[in-house]
Order: sequence, then structure tokens, then C-alpha cells
Amino acid sequence: MPPAKSARPSLDEARKATADAAAETGRVITDLGKRAKTVVRERLDDLGGPASDYADYAGERIETAQQYLVDRINEKPVPAAMAALGLGVVIGFILAGRSR
Repeated sequence: MPPAKSARPSLDEARKATADAAAETGRVITDLGKRAKTVVRERLDDLGGPASDYADYAGERIETAQQYLVDRINEKPVPAAMAALGLGVVIGFILAGRSR
């Protein structure tokens, strides 16, 4: 049986890859939140008046939700990566079902 030391680099590499994936997921979520806020604001600016108040409120809510997700991903990167993987599989199944 090989010594336990040979498995250690693999485990460390897997942990680093998982942490990197979680960090990238956080960056993607942040980017999507900013894009959503921009789109909502642009659409509501077209409407003008009180709608801009709703846009500001929606933007604040998006930022709050975005920060919550990023914090949770940073706290527990492995479960976040697994959840993202599961979500990707579900979306893949949905999209594959549509093409049939």
C-alpha cells in the first residue's frame, strides 16, 4: 500500500481547485448582480418618475443578495462548489430536454 504522503498533494490540489472554483463563482455572481442592476436601472429610467425609486430599491436588494452569496461561498467553498455543480447539472438536463 502506498504511503499516505502521496495522497496529500492530490488532496491539497483538490482543495485549491475547489477554493479557486468558489472564488470564480463569487466573481461571476458579483458580475451578474452588477449587470442585473444596470439592466433594471436602464429599463426603469426609460419609464421615468417613481419607477426610478423602484430601481434603486431593486438595486439595493440585488447588492444585498449578492453580498450574502459571496459571503456564504467564502465561508464554505466546498458546499458552494457542489451546489453550483448540481445546479449546472440540472440546467444541463433542462436544456438537453428542450432540444429533443
